[in-house]
Amino acid sequence: MKIINKIGSGLALLGFCSIAWGATPLVDANWVKENSCNPDVRVLDIRNKLDGGSKTTYMRGHIPCAIHTDYAKDGWRITVNKVPGLLPPVDKLEKLIGGLGVDNQTHVVIYHAGKNALDLGSATRVYWTFKVLGHDNVSILDGGFAAYTADKKNPLEKGNKKAEPKTFKATLNESVLATKEDVKAAIDSGVTLIDNRPNHQYLGINRHPKATRNGTIPQSKNLPESWLTVNGGGKFRDTASLKKLYQVADVSPEGDTINFCNTGHWASLGWFVGSELLGNKQSRLYDGSMVEWTVDSALPMSEQVKL
Repeated sequence: MKIINKIGSGLALLGFCSIAWGATPLVDANWVKENSCNPDVRVLDIRNKLDGGSKTTYMRGHIPCAIHTDYAKDGWRITVNKVPGLLPPVDKLEKLIGGLGVDNQTHVVIYHAGKNALDLGSATRVYWTFKVLGHDNVSILDGGFAAYTADKKNPLEKGNKKAEPKTFKATLNESVLATKEDVKAAIDSGVTLIDNRPNHQYLGINRHPKATRNGTIPQSKNLPESWLTVNGGGKFRDTASLKKLYQVADVSPEGDTINFCNTGHWASLGWFVGSELLGNKQSRLYDGSMVEWTVDSALPMSEQVKL
């Protein structure tokens, strides 16, 4: 693979996502190759310890003009009252995003390592964060870094590229965010609750280390995160396959829906599929998810397997 240290801007606006007509949820490697150095685009490399990546990994080779931000360390999520993975205060996110050279006109493109559904969840979680902040001009590189480097002719850039800070101002969009109170109200109100954790956690056989009780939220359906990607990898299944899997899980792809998992990471995959790929704009993500839910002993649980 060719490694380059400099690459020009002013690339042709080609590919299946048009900057002029707004961002699509997913872009492919060809689109990124053509547009990564466009001044209206900011490509974010979010590889981190969860996928075996780091700033060092980024410096050894990254998509040209991409800026690195560590999903696990840079403040995309915080811990509050021992509940990890929560959405940080808006002003903190504004500062973080502006420091990456992103303003309200920037088309943001996020890429993950592309190894599995777990690291794709890092990309969908950052994507969802932009949506919460009212920034709709955002996309994910489907298949991540692995998809880009699959073509050995695609150029890479070495070293650390620093962004010129810009001003980013959020306009909060709470329609994509569900709270604990929303979930409590949803249990008996006909809202579809989707548990995107692995089936063994849904059934109550095992639990997350920071969850205090086994099982799931009553009336929820299980649609494991690994179902949503091709062979559990870093690329989404096509919409026809996703609709079949929703049927298998007895989950409606329409109507008021709340996705949850343990800390709102896997659930962002489910939210992205429902909202962005299947077009259900009544989809919400429960940020605190099962770790927050199980801490409150007054909240109900459903445990199908008791060991």
